[in-house]
Amino acid sequence: MAKLVDNPDLAFRLARAIISDVALYNQEKVREGIKNDNIFETLVDELQEGREHFYGRVSPDLPDRDHLFDRAIVDVMIKQAGKIESSIW
Repeated sequence: MAKLVDNPDLAFRLARAIISDVALYNQEKVREGIKNDNIFETLVDELQEGREHFYGRVSPDLPDRDHLFDRAIVDVMIKQAGKIESSIW
């Protein structure tokens, strides 16, 4: 079994990669979720699957593990969606 990631920088990079994949494979859902201000509801299953994958690769002892994944969602998916027309901007 592979060693779990216990470095916060590496964990954040992993989280960003996972979220990039979620956004890439669900572009229409991201667009609709941003447009309708319900991105988290629209992608609930995909984000949960991504989070479970992240947890499977990152040490449970890593401080702020949840925060790192949530920050990746904002950095990768939300910020990059700024060009999508929405009432939230």
